Amino acid sequence: MVEMHGQSWATRRGSNPRLETDPVIDIPPTPPADARPGSKSSGAASFFSLFLPFLSTSDGGASSNLTTVFIIGAWYFSNIGVLLLNKYLLSIYGFRYPIFLTMIHMVSCSLYSFAAVRWLRLVPLQPLSSRRQILKIAALSAIFCFSVVCGNTSLRYLPVSFNQAIGATTPFFTAIFSLLITCRRESAAVYLALLPVVLGIVMASHSEPLFHLFGFLVCVGSTAGRALKSVVQGVLLTSEAEKLNSMNLLMYMSPMAAAILFPLSLWTEGNVVTVMAVKAMEDPRLLLYLLANGTVAYLVNLTNFLVTKHTSALTLQVLGNAKAAVAAVVSVLIFRNPVTVTGMTGFGVTILGVVLYSEAKKRTKAAPPPPPSPNPSLASFALKGGNSPLVGSI
Repeated sequence: MVEMHGQSWATRRGSNPRLETDPVIDIPPTPPADARPGSKSSGAASFFSLFLPFLSTSDGGASSNLTTVFIIGAWYFSNIGVLLLNKYLLSIYGFRYPIFLTMIHMVSCSLYSFAAVRWLRLVPLQPLSSRRQILKIAALSAIFCFSVVCGNTSLRYLPVSFNQAIGATTPFFTAIFSLLITCRRESAAVYLALLPVVLGIVMASHSEPLFHLFGFLVCVGSTAGRALKSVVQGVLLTSEAEKLNSMNLLMYMSPMAAAILFPLSLWTEGNVVTVMAVKAMEDPRLLLYLLANGTVAYLVNLTNFLVTKHTSALTLQVLGNAKAAVAAVVSVLIFRNPVTVTGMTGFGVTILGVVLYSEAKKRTKAAPPPPPSPNPSLASFALKGGNSPLVGSI
C-alpha cells in the first residue's frame, strides 16, 4: 500500500489493462483573450512590434504598448517641432535674438517644471541638500546656457539638416571630455567607431551649399557644450545625496539659466524687451509663436524623461540617432534648402558611426570585469585610487 501511494495516477492506470481502451489525451490550456487569433489588441501590438521591437506584450499588454508609442510620438513631435520653430523664428520670421529666445525657453521650463513637480507631482520632490550642491547645479546651468545659445544661434546661419549632422557628433566630444576630465579610457572598438563620425561630418561640411563658417563654429560649440555638460554632470552629482532625476534637475537649473541669460541678452542684443513689445503690437502672432516655442521646449525635456521611464536610456539614444535623420528630411521638405548627394552621404556615414559607437559602448559595458590581481599590494593600491582611470574625486 505504501508503494501504491507513491505511484502516480498514470502508473496505476497502466497497471490495469482493462482501463487502456481509451488513449490519454493532452488538452492544451486555453489561451488568454488577448492572445487569441481574433483578438484586436494582439493584432495591434504585433503591428507596432514590427516598428518598435523593444515593446513587449508580456509586461503591460497592448494598452502599455500604445502608451509607449504615444510617448515616443510626442518625443519626436517636440524634438523636431522645437527645431523647426527656432529655425522659423530666427531665420525666416526675423526674430534675431537667440539669447533672449533661449531665456524664454528657460523661463517656460521653470514654470512648467515647478507645476509638474510641485503641483502635479509627476515625480517626487528632491530638495537641495547643501550650498555645495547649489553651486554645482549653477555650474551645470552655465554650461547648459552656452550649449543652447550656441545651438539656437547656429540656426540663424545653417539649415536644420546640417545643424543635425553636426549635432550627431556628440559622442566624439563626449569621449574626448571623458578622457580629459575623468581620465577614463574607452576600448579600441569605441575609438574606432568614432572615425566614421568625424569622416561623415567632414564630407557633409565640404559639400554643404549653405555652409557658413560662424554658424558652423557655434554649432560645433553647442555640440561640445552638450557633451561637456553630460560628463561634468556625471562627475559633480555622483553622491547619492546629490543625485537628482532629470525633472528635478531641470526645475533647479532653468531659473539659474534664465538669470544668467537675461542680463547677457540685454548686454549683447540691446533693448530686446522694447523691440519685442513693438513687434508684438505690430504682429500679435509673435506672442503665440513664443508661447508655443517655450511650451515645446519644455515638452522636449518632459518626453525625454517619459521615454527613459517607459523604455530605457538605450532606447532614447537609438531614437536620438533616428531623430537627427528624420529632422533633416522634414526640414528639407519644409524649408526647401538645397542638399547634395555627398552631403547626405556624409550625414549617413556620421549616423552609422554613432550606431557603431553605441554598439561598442554596450558591448564594453556587458564585458565581464577583469580578474582580481594576484598581488595583494596591487589590489590594495587600486582600492585606494592609485592611477585608476575610473576613480574620480569631486
